[in-house]
Amino acid sequence: MARPPPLGELSPCYSPPARSAAPQILAGSLKAPLWLRAYFQGLLFSLGCGIQKHCGKVLFLGFLAFGALALGLRVAVIETDLEQLWVEVGSRVSQELHYTKEKLGEEAAYTSQMLIQTARQEGENVLTPEALGLHLQAALTASKVQVSLYGKSWDLNKICYKSGVPLIENGMIERMIEKLFPCVILTPLDCFWEGAKLQGGSAYLPGRPDIQWTNLDPEQLLEELGPFASLEGFRELLDKAQVGQAYVGRPCLDPDDVHCPPSAPNYHSRQAPSVAQELSGGCHGFSHKFMHWQEELLLGGMARDLQGQLLRAEALQSTFLLMSPRQLYEHFRGDYQTHDIGWSEEQASTVLQAWQRRFVQLAQEALPENSSQQIHAFSSTTLDDILHTFSEVSAARVVGGYLLMLAYACVTMLRWDCAQSQGAVGLAGVLLVALAVASGLGLCALLGITFNAATTQVLPFLALGIGVDDIFLLAHAFTEVPSGTPVQECMGECLRRTGTSVALTSINNMVAFFMAALVPIPALRAFSLQAAIVVGCNFAAVMLVFPAVLSLDLHRRHCQRLDVLCCFSSPCSARVIQILPQELGDRTVPVGIAHLTTTVQAFTHCEASSQHVVTILPPQTHLVPSPSEPLGSELFSPGGSTRDLLSQEEGTRQKTDCKSLSCARWNLAHFARYQFAPLLLQPQAKAMVLVFFGALLGLSLYGATLVQDGLALTDVVPRGTKEHAFLSAQLRYFSLYEVALVTQGGFDYAHSQRALFDLHQRFSSLKAVLPPPVTQAPRTWLHYYRNWLQGIQAAFDQDWASGRITHHSYRNGSEDGALAYKLLIQTGNAQEPLDFSQLATRKLVTKEGLIPPELFYVGLTVWVSSDPLGLAASQANFYPPPPEWLHDKYDTTGENLRIPAAQPLEFAQFPFLLRGLQKTADFVEAIEGARAACAEAGQAGVHAYPSGSPFLFWEQYLGLRRCFLLAVCILLVCTFLVCALLLLNPWTAGLIVLVLVMMTVELFGIMGFLGIKLSAIPVVILVASVGIGVEFTVHVALGFLTTQGSRNLRAARALEHTFAPVTDGAVSTLLGLLMLAGSNFDFIVRYFFMVLTVLTLLGLLHGLVLLPVLLSILGPPPEVVQMYKETPQVLSLATSGEGGLRWGVSPTLPQSFARVTTSMTVALHPPPLPGAYIHSASDEPMWSPAATPATNDSSNSNSRGPCLATE
Repeated sequence: MARPPPLGELSPCYSPPARSAAPQILAGSLKAPLWLRAYFQGLLFSLGCGIQKHCGKVLFLGFLAFGALALGLRVAVIETDLEQLWVEVGSRVSQELHYTKEKLGEEAAYTSQMLIQTARQEGENVLTPEALGLHLQAALTASKVQVSLYGKSWDLNKICYKSGVPLIENGMIERMIEKLFPCVILTPLDCFWEGAKLQGGSAYLPGRPDIQWTNLDPEQLLEELGPFASLEGFRELLDKAQVGQAYVGRPCLDPDDVHCPPSAPNYHSRQAPSVAQELSGGCHGFSHKFMHWQEELLLGGMARDLQGQLLRAEALQSTFLLMSPRQLYEHFRGDYQTHDIGWSEEQASTVLQAWQRRFVQLAQEALPENSSQQIHAFSSTTLDDILHTFSEVSAARVVGGYLLMLAYACVTMLRWDCAQSQGAVGLAGVLLVALAVASGLGLCALLGITFNAATTQVLPFLALGIGVDDIFLLAHAFTEVPSGTPVQECMGECLRRTGTSVALTSINNMVAFFMAALVPIPALRAFSLQAAIVVGCNFAAVMLVFPAVLSLDLHRRHCQRLDVLCCFSSPCSARVIQILPQELGDRTVPVGIAHLTTTVQAFTHCEASSQHVVTILPPQTHLVPSPSEPLGSELFSPGGSTRDLLSQEEGTRQKTDCKSLSCARWNLAHFARYQFAPLLLQPQAKAMVLVFFGALLGLSLYGATLVQDGLALTDVVPRGTKEHAFLSAQLRYFSLYEVALVTQGGFDYAHSQRALFDLHQRFSSLKAVLPPPVTQAPRTWLHYYRNWLQGIQAAFDQDWASGRITHHSYRNGSEDGALAYKLLIQTGNAQEPLDFSQLATRKLVTKEGLIPPELFYVGLTVWVSSDPLGLAASQANFYPPPPEWLHDKYDTTGENLRIPAAQPLEFAQFPFLLRGLQKTADFVEAIEGARAACAEAGQAGVHAYPSGSPFLFWEQYLGLRRCFLLAVCILLVCTFLVCALLLLNPWTAGLIVLVLVMMTVELFGIMGFLGIKLSAIPVVILVASVGIGVEFTVHVALGFLTTQGSRNLRAARALEHTFAPVTDGAVSTLLGLLMLAGSNFDFIVRYFFMVLTVLTLLGLLHGLVLLPVLLSILGPPPEVVQMYKETPQVLSLATSGEGGLRWGVSPTLPQSFARVTTSMTVALHPPPLPGAYIHSASDEPMWSPAATPATNDSSNSNSRGPCLATE
């Protein structure tokens, strides 16, 4: 800094007080922290000077580097697969899912399309013929959907999932069965003949009308075809499946329908059936044995009488099953219908998606607006479309948010004085942050981190708000660089003052988001890593490129050009003229002030009467504070800020004081100095603050008990949409989930049958598992397999007893008897595979209900080939799949007696239905029960695990709170270490962490009052809140730590210098978040906008209200203090009366100077802000005993770096 100008003539009677002791550092232990900080600030000073010297090159290279990284967005991949987004990485669920995909492939066996019908008047009964007729209308409209793609027409019968199509040797019959075989449709209409209308298959036989399920009587058809083909095996298959007359033997919902078959029970009576009675117990598909649809799958909101009879229901549901893309591709691969279109799996997927979208559209439009019923339709493609829409970047909101931020930055930095205005800096800073965000996201794309909805919907706005905070801080600090600082060192001085704060906040933010990546949910881990990388890019842009922008703006100011419109010169360019001193008047110098300095404070004034501009230096008028001001002489002593423009002299001879308008000098720093800090630091105000935040903390602890776990799909889908209406109805009426109990390899299935039965029994006894009807056997492959063996054993016993089967021949026996014959002679020995002596001594199922181990895998081959309907109904999904084997009763070669054994199983599953899962606690209870059952089975040697959506998406809640607490605790420890390392003061770091803990607890409690549930997304925000909270606390703490004086004075000084940038940063963050409020997704508004807004407001309150109060009470001592002995000698003056110190100045001025005044400040040197230059002892006037400590002098002199100018 420049040396103070000459002081003029002091009174000859004045003698300075004796220096009693050199200024001392408060404690020897603080020398190292000061030296380290000075060294770090020296590096920042050198960096700033270098950037200023080469600002053009830095700006060019910075934009080039960031622009190149931003191009990485071209390879960004948006992930919408729910499993890839929400299954915990490395968890047992992830390992189990990997095992399932390894054995079965990537896709499920089928996809579901659903229709839910409810009455428009809530609570109205839908078990009426009229309501069911409307359901038929909607389902029929949906089932008739056709789409044209690749020159082909695709309808439901071509793409639906068909369960267990049998293999028939007769080609004509096989083709007819393939066309007629029904689609799997779970619907309440299957209780009636009208259910056949949904099946679109048809076949043609000469001499009779087209065969459809509406007129097909399988028993009659087999009798007609009997003379022309051998269909005994097919007849037995239908008998075992209990097909009977199929749909024509069921009552007609509308007996007056002209197509109602005569075989319908109410055909002759013409009476409408009792819907509740028919639906009681559920419905059946075309097979009574294998296709039973339970009530819970078809009806919602059921009510029963005291005897348990169904009385009413509030909802109906029909479910259409389609093939998966892989199945559809395999089904038509090589088919004559697709040989000319280059059939592929991608084309199959496109066909399914197009059909599903059309299905949903037509189903929702099937009923008129004035209907008493309403239809809600949904498909798997609908969910994918929602996720794609959810993940799309809203260009309008992004542009709107950034334009709003540009406007705010420009307006807040504009000044009437062109030399102080920074509007262009604000615009450039926001654009730079936008580029840094784009470059960070581009770098993430190049690193292979996939994008998701949180990335595209939230991160651009959150990163903008966080990044602009540091822009405001640097811009504010740049305007406060001491006026005597050499021009070439201005940027170095600015970085030395603020670089530590920027580094501390940015590092803490990065650490916070990296810690949030501990949450093992892929979507949130990707979001956290991307946020950390974006914060790092923001840090690089703020510390390296933005100083170059400030340097260019400094050049603009020195060239006296307009702000923003920098191509034009300022109309009020300053002209330097001679300044003559003016006497101070009768103002006295306060007692105890030991250092006199002159302060150059100037503003330009255009004289109307002349062509030149006069620089007016207003005099200092308030050297002694008013006794009524809070904090007394501490805060408003001359050692305070000297930025105020005071009164100016009017006239050249008759001088009167005239204060400037307060509105012309008001800003946030002025408000903090003169209004906020004095009010906040009064004892009564401190007490009120502590009581308020204590009450807020207590209330938040109560709110924390209200926070529930969970994230329903209805929270994600936009409210008011048809998709949200469907999901709400489904959650209310049909909270059913298909799950499976998977058994792995690694144990012997044949010798573990009892353990498998026990596992199934334990799982079936769980509270959430929907039990099968009492009259129906459990729907598992092991039960079906055993029952089938018992059935053919019974047939064999009858044939053996009647003599139709003997040791040497089975051809006269039944089909089942012949199958049993072939199985009974199997030995399982490759050397001697057959033993006919076992026919009379062996049973296919033992008295204990177990299958002989040596027959287990041989019999499995036969069952899979002979009972396709039972296999399909069991949903076993064997891996490896048993080999195909066709039974030929009339084989004479003996080769058909040799049955290949299936390979040892590595994958099989038991299907279950979970019911009553409404709350997360219900899911957690079901998951824990299922896991306990699998653990017990593991003790018996059976390796099993549960599979299904509840276990994929809800198991995270078993350890979510533990993971959250672990991440927060680790982050708080890291924050303490980072703050202690950079601040070099554990005391201050401890206070910061205390405030951050309070913020996190209060945010968690407020979530409870807002009804926001705890899921992985709020956990990430809660963890990130620790790092974001540092933005609001560290600047105040650092300003307090590096200031001298009492705690109150230091807290006030810290507020004065940090109130404006912290407030501007908070407002900028809120503006960045404001665009989230316009999202179409209520989920974004509630879980991101509301939570982050509350976090920002809490940070502002804690950083600018609570922390200063805590520091004023519990703050650490200053790092540097000036210590002197009391002395009776004070300023003595030669004049009589008040005896004010006067300048030796001529009372008159030349005629050419119309308004020329001087400003004098009587100041005790305040301690430096971070990076402030400290005078060496040799620079001080001989009359002043105040000098900066020698230790601090040497360290800071060295810290100025290579750009230090020689004074």
